[in-house]
Amino acid sequence: MADQVEGSSEPVDLSKHPSGIVPTLQNIVSTVNLDCKLDLKAIALQARNAEYNPKRFAAVIMRIREPKTTALIFASGKMVCTGAKSEQQSKLAARKYARIIQKLGFPAKFKDFKIQNIVGSCDVKFPIRLEGLAYAHGAFSSYEPELFPGLIYRMKQPKIVLLIFVSGKIVLTGAKVREETYTAFENIFPVLSEFRKVQQ
Repeated sequence: MADQVEGSSEPVDLSKHPSGIVPTLQNIVSTVNLDCKLDLKAIALQARNAEYNPKRFAAVIMRIREPKTTALIFASGKMVCTGAKSEQQSKLAARKYARIIQKLGFPAKFKDFKIQNIVGSCDVKFPIRLEGLAYAHGAFSSYEPELFPGLIYRMKQPKIVLLIFVSGKIVLTGAKVREETYTAFENIFPVLSEFRKVQQ
């Protein structure tokens, strides 16, 4: 494993990550079809890790500790799983939720598992001149500090949205595969370096 986690001493594979920085995956959102109709009330009454408040939201909210995730389970049999830190964890968690539903007596299957969104983050460890960046990259940027402190950068290729903060912290969202997160960061890194704030 060349990919390193922040704070670990593993070397970064510079052929894949020329900036020397590997964004950390923070949240994976996946969906799966259990392919059967579900009685949400019955699920909420029988499962101890479930809450259901149909007036507020039309799904059962279920949580497991390992991998630490939350699932939204709909009467249609569709399920959304959030909170996992890797694709494998997301799939494992989704399988565990499906198993719980099966144990409650529903003929749940595991169809069309799909990663819908990957959220990553990293820190370039230098401050960024957001005004200059917004001005130079106007076509992709929206920066309204009164509304939100970060610059929102909508990259076209790969199609990723980046939140860029003065502090040098970056959030990348919208990827379907982790490589898109890495590519988007490598694309933006030279731009960030160009708009590095010089400390007085």
